[in-house]
Amino acid sequence: MSTAAIKDASMEQQKALMAGYFDALATAPERGQKCVYTFVPGNLTELIRSFDLLPVLPEINALQSGMRGKSADYIGLAERGGHSEDVCTYVKCDIGMLKSGNIGPTGKPLPKPDLLLLSYTGCFTFLKWFELLREEYDCPIMMLHIPYQGDGEITPEMRDYVVRQIKDELIPQLERISGVKYDEDRLRQALALSSKAEDDLVWTLESAKHVPSPIDAYFGGVYYIGPIFTAFRGTQDAVDYYRLLRSEVQGRIDQKLGPVTPDGVLEKERYRLVVEGPPNWTSFREFWKMFSCEGAVVVASTYTKVGGLYDRGFRHDPDHPLESLADYCMGCYTNLNFPRRIELLESYINEYQADGFLINSVKSCNSFSAGQLMILRELERRTGRAGGFIESDLVDPRYFSAANIKNRLESYFQMIEAKRLGV
Repeated sequence: MSTAAIKDASMEQQKALMAGYFDALATAPERGQKCVYTFVPGNLTELIRSFDLLPVLPEINALQSGMRGKSADYIGLAERGGHSEDVCTYVKCDIGMLKSGNIGPTGKPLPKPDLLLLSYTGCFTFLKWFELLREEYDCPIMMLHIPYQGDGEITPEMRDYVVRQIKDELIPQLERISGVKYDEDRLRQALALSSKAEDDLVWTLESAKHVPSPIDAYFGGVYYIGPIFTAFRGTQDAVDYYRLLRSEVQGRIDQKLGPVTPDGVLEKERYRLVVEGPPNWTSFREFWKMFSCEGAVVVASTYTKVGGLYDRGFRHDPDHPLESLADYCMGCYTNLNFPRRIELLESYINEYQADGFLINSVKSCNSFSAGQLMILRELERRTGRAGGFIESDLVDPRYFSAANIKNRLESYFQMIEAKRLGV
């Protein structure tokens, strides 16, 4: 029996886009193209690219390394160098990769940064991560201070505060590094392309409201968000990818087909779930099959919102370029307070007709894991749906126990069945 994952056309296109991106990174030094290291939440890809700079995303390198079975050795190397077991495994994977020659997940070298840009500070780990990288590279570092949505909204004062930092500090720094003058018309064009791609992404994610759902918004969703959350937002490539994806999903809706899984199209949808927390990357396919083999489809997830809450109405706006970028930085899922997170998840459970809500609590990711049990209990109280809790890690295979997770999932699905019977 073949063990190769089954992929549809959009997944193949996404794979080709990412391969081309890593090729461009590998050849950037010889082509004279400079690079900016940054992170997915709050990333300013359109602005970076408007200066002919390439973004490099360390957490993407880490998760790609995890999916390719390389992260364990990198993490071990970092821990032997003094990093604690409790440190975010993305960080340790990245540091271990750096100490091993900075060969990226596709086997090609990654360029050194010409700037370390932190444009979202809601995860304190990012700040410490860049402090570590600053010790390794001789390059400038730039940090935008992003206000936390403590009261659950973005105020004009908060927006103006971030815009001033972009205008007065970041743009001059990007001009110095690139030798390119700021061109607002070029930025506007990129933001217009972003908005088009974002429309199709939202349509795709909301297609899960159909019964059966034509997509899996967690496992399949990580492929869908790849181009827009990384290096391709603001490009025609992203627009083309999401147009293809939308067409593909519409075809599944028309045929009343379920999502594509590692074993082909799901034949029968038995459980509709909302999932909180990032997936495990080192055993990603095995983890996915634990759901698909039970007929469980994730119809909404918070992980697919870490790079933007587009389904709540946000779009990059070419008519207000810097203000739009500021709102994007402040609109990260993990920049929401707990009442807003709970409201968001409650709306997903109801809007997507979910049978239950499941947390994958990631050992080394404090941004997601803090407060999750409180969220779980509150959602059970508000919705009456079954809540479940499993544990794993991002890219450390030591913390993925297949037997334990499978047992918990089986018990959880039995709980859903009991609720259906009114037991």
